[in-house]
Amino acid sequence: MRRQSESLLLLPLLPIFLAGMFPMLLIGLLGFAGLALFGVLLICTGLASGIEARDAYSLDVITHGYAKRSERAVQASDLHAATRFAWLLEAAGIAVIITAVLGFLYFG
Repeated sequence: MRRQSESLLLLPLLPIFLAGMFPMLLIGLLGFAGLALFGVLLICTGLASGIEARDAYSLDVITHGYAKRSERAVQASDLHAATRFAWLLEAAGIAVIITAVLGFLYFG
């Protein structure tokens, strides 16, 4: 019996790789502007994550009403953890933008 190659399993992923390759190359070729663009994308991701966490919390409260005290504590803890992660993403995005601006001013 002939054994099939495992590399054929990667063939369906080739279009995804080719589509994602060009934006990543563009960010690298833009230099400090690409770094700033990456920072803006991080901030957008953080904002979307925070909004999604608040939306899930509101939907749970609206759908199921106010739960018992212990369940409310779990829901609030989940909300705080998600918003904390979103805040960290936003802070990282701001740090990347500041790094890009300082790099442009210093090396540009």
